[in-house]
Amino acid sequence: MRGPHNIWRLIRVGATLERNNAMGEMLDALNAPVPIRIAAHTLGWPFKWLGYKGDPSLPPLLSALNAMGPAYVKLGQILSTRPDVVGEDLSHQLKILQDRMPPFPRDVAIATIEKELNIKVDEVFSEFSEPVAAASIAQVHRARLRETGQEVAVKVLRPNIERNFRRDFDAFYLGATIIETLSPGSRRLRPRAVIEHFHGSVKGELDLRLESASASEYEASTQEDEGFWVPKMHWKLSDRRIMTLDWAEGPSCNELARIDALGFDRKVLGERILGLFLKHALHNGFFHADMHQGNLKIGLNGDVIALDFGIMGRLDEYTRRVYAEIIYGFIKKDYRRVAEVHFEAGYVPADRDVDEFASALRVVGEPIFGMSADDISMGRVLSYLFEVTERFGMETRMELIHLQRTMVVVEGVSRSLYPNINMWDVARPVVEDYIKQSIGPRALARDLTRTLRILSHFGPRLPKIAEDMLARQSALKPNTPEEVPKSHRWAWFGAGAALAAAVTWGVTQL
Repeated sequence: MRGPHNIWRLIRVGATLERNNAMGEMLDALNAPVPIRIAAHTLGWPFKWLGYKGDPSLPPLLSALNAMGPAYVKLGQILSTRPDVVGEDLSHQLKILQDRMPPFPRDVAIATIEKELNIKVDEVFSEFSEPVAAASIAQVHRARLRETGQEVAVKVLRPNIERNFRRDFDAFYLGATIIETLSPGSRRLRPRAVIEHFHGSVKGELDLRLESASASEYEASTQEDEGFWVPKMHWKLSDRRIMTLDWAEGPSCNELARIDALGFDRKVLGERILGLFLKHALHNGFFHADMHQGNLKIGLNGDVIALDFGIMGRLDEYTRRVYAEIIYGFIKKDYRRVAEVHFEAGYVPADRDVDEFASALRVVGEPIFGMSADDISMGRVLSYLFEVTERFGMETRMELIHLQRTMVVVEGVSRSLYPNINMWDVARPVVEDYIKQSIGPRALARDLTRTLRILSHFGPRLPKIAEDMLARQSALKPNTPEEVPKSHRWAWFGAGAALAAAVTWGVTQL
């Protein structure tokens, strides 16, 4: 429940940051203005003794986030993918939070499964392990189906996680409002919108039925991708707090020694992960948006295996085309076209100068092509790009942030496998293929056909629409054409256009 009582929760957060010596580090990383610094220390320092004591073996900020609980750990994970907000150093530090939460007891997980699915675990599973992975929202157990002997992974939500997250999000919203109020310059980054986006993502993770649906859709949309595998769902053993799917055997992407021992080419794996992510985002419009090392395995046959589908991304076709043109423009060094795309999409205010924006984009792009492969960093590129767009009044667009932050993570995974990977070389064929399919005469014909198909759905209603219009028109006094209301003229035009579309569609089907 949102309200003034959340001020106490923010005080407790400030106290915990102060107690773990993390407040100054966080404010420096955020480049916080003086009003924010004063407010933060005022909320934290006097109550330092009330703060939670963290793990002294961890860096100060990580220690504080762990002490405050799963919602703050999850927030830290999200911020680790936003170097534009927290800076490169803190972003790198926060990545340590992935999959570091302590597990809850196996007996609690079994009780949850039996209650949610109305089954006896011993009757359904011949084996049910201790937790094999524990994250901020759920943990995973390895099990074997008694009936078939097949190995499966059973994901179980943490006890009371929904209530805890609901309580903490109330404080997040209040904190974002205070930041926007005290620091007008932060509004371009839209702190409340970031929290709303985070909240929406977490809602999906807190109902495993939604994650199950995402896993099923992702598996169906990637079946034709060679060298990539998504485990199949077991719907009868899944519900709101339980999710069961095929077990995936193999090392995680951060287990480089095991990957080498199995004889796999890490260059091929790194390029495959990066290339497939771009393909899923651009061609499918549905992509895995949490592709860190812990959510990717390498199968014993060399396939890349995706896990954990709580955070997925979607892009409508128009946004995909815009994004592809921006990437392609950078690849081709056509900065004027990149600038025009930003203006056409409404990302940059129309009163700004296109040529000046193109010159600013050149400053972002040109240094990239003078770098060696191991020096090119998408994080650095995005940092420069955010600086440029901020100067030209572009507001943060959450759908692009979602895609861009995931790309930074994916590039990091690919680079951990093969440090000399060249993002642009991998991206070029994927983007060029998408451009050929989505921009040009063939794409235009496909778009028109789709539009006509939609308009044809009004065909059965056209006689009635025309009759109603004629009845209304006959009830009016005779007017000159200029005196006929514009709404009526547009109605006739719409009816004629719909009729023409329906006829055209009918002809195309002959």
